[in-house]
Amino acid sequence: MALKATIYKASIQVADMDRSHYGDYSLTIARHPSETDERMMVRLLAFALYADPALASAKGLCVDDEPDLWQRDLTGAIERWIDVGQPDEKWVRKACGRADEVVVLSYGRAAGVWWSGVRDKLARQNNLVVLNIAPEAAPELARLTGRNMRLQFTIQDGHVFVTDGSHSVAIEPQRLMAPAGR
Repeated sequence: MALKATIYKASIQVADMDRSHYGDYSLTIARHPSETDERMMVRLLAFALYADPALASAKGLCVDDEPDLWQRDLTGAIERWIDVGQPDEKWVRKACGRADEVVVLSYGRAAGVWWSGVRDKLARQNNLVVLNIAPEAAPELARLTGRNMRLQFTIQDGHVFVTDGSHSVAIEPQRLMAPAGR
């Protein structure tokens, strides 16, 4: 019998002063059986960084040609494609051909090795943003995991402050790659 996804509920408040975006979101998160708390919480961080009413979860780990999160316009065209982790460079290039903007949020101890292996292969992608969070940030985020989470994300000057009211995590995503002007 196949294992089923574990369902988490997250009520998040986003105050993104960098984008002048403020919103409350109620999210239902299906955590794949092979997914860790760290990866799920980095997905939640990615949602907060690009929060928008049109941003939605995709099949991600379950389907090779879908991201973790995506934002589509009213015609179904993909405006933003967000992957978490260290995706294969072929899939990133394919995503760059399908979406207006592709974001990869890498994390973990292997992220530096992954980036040095794909950096030159992805250099020509003019709609790709690659962010990395420090290796200690994902375990700190994972400590905020709960079946029913109430989290606040404050984003200012590229810094992210996450709190559940009792514990907090400060994160500064490092921009490894971005198109000119972004």
